[in-house]
Amino acid sequence: MISKDPLHGKTLEAILTELVARYGWEKLGQHIRINCFIKDPSIKSSLTFLRKTPWARKKTETLYIELTDKK
Repeated sequence: MISKDPLHGKTLEAILTELVARYGWEKLGQHIRINCFIKDPSIKSSLTFLRKTPWARKKTETLYIELTDKK
């Protein structure tokens, strides 16, 4: 059975990497106003923050879902 969940099988790192490739850090920081995307951003520091902050992770996952819906 194929899952209809766009996050199924996707790691947070894969989601973040795809968003950064699509938008770049600057635009990603404009979409989701959190410091880990705005001030000296990196995948590692952003993953650390997102894993500890459920609301920020949810916003990031929601943006990813919106991106996959547009494909």
